[in-house]
Amino acid sequence: MTAMQILFLGVGIAAVLSAMLVVTVRNLIHAALWLVVTLFSVAITFVLLDAGFLATVQVVLYIGAIAILIIFGIMLTRRVMMSDVGPQVNASWWLGALLSILLFATVTWVVLQMDWPSLPTTDLSMTLNELGHSLVDPDKYVLPFELASIMLIVALIGAIAIAWPGKESQ
Repeated sequence: MTAMQILFLGVGIAAVLSAMLVVTVRNLIHAALWLVVTLFSVAITFVLLDAGFLATVQVVLYIGAIAILIIFGIMLTRRVMMSDVGPQVNASWWLGALLSILLFATVTWVVLQMDWPSLPTTDLSMTLNELGHSLVDPDKYVLPFELASIMLIVALIGAIAIAWPGKESQ
């Protein structure tokens, strides 16, 4: 194995382990910080695959915006979480685990059954100008781009609404 392959394998293992910690740790702040580690591992993977622009977008957009928004949301709702004295574990967790395993098996089966076309031999690189135009072109990526921004705004408004002191606390 070359050094690059070992580094790639190490980053992949770090991404998988930190992703597992995101869903298994009990402290929400720690889960959000493990999410940052996972996203940073993905950014390193992009660098190793010579996709510098995607690595930059990963760091700026996902780590710099989404993960920080999640951490702010957790910090804003901490008071609400402290007053929650109910059980923190869902009694039917096994159903969610079973459905997740079935979904994973189904997606794996579908992916293995597909007839994947071979990659063209032409250059697949896209200039930043073309990428910018494709993000605002109605026939390409403008809808997912705008939906992501709307979801972020809704999450921020939801976090503020939950954290806002109500009349019952006065």
